[in-house]
Amino acid sequence: MADLWDDHDSYWRNTYSTRPYATGRAYDELRGGYRYGYESANRYKGRGWEDVESDLSRDWDTYAYRGKSTWENVKDAVRDAWNRMTGETEHATVRSGDSRRSTY
Repeated sequence: MADLWDDHDSYWRNTYSTRPYATGRAYDELRGGYRYGYESANRYKGRGWEDVESDLSRDWDTYAYRGKSTWENVKDAVRDAWNRMTGETEHATVRSGDSRRSTY
């Protein structure tokens, strides 16, 4: 899967700065989140984001490529990569704390 990830890594490295959640952040801060979203979309094929988000959040702290990022810091990047892999709409509404918001 690493070779396939390399193609996605290049995509995100070249486009991440266009994402609203990436403002003022270096790619390396989000890279693990993109990879996690990519790998998770493959692992949970056929399931929706709403079904797996709590599992992904729980398992983030044990993810090998997380670096020093917390789930709160990367969850939008994870969702973005998930959407790209699954074809879910980018404007899906997601829960963030007690407020509802659109991913972008």
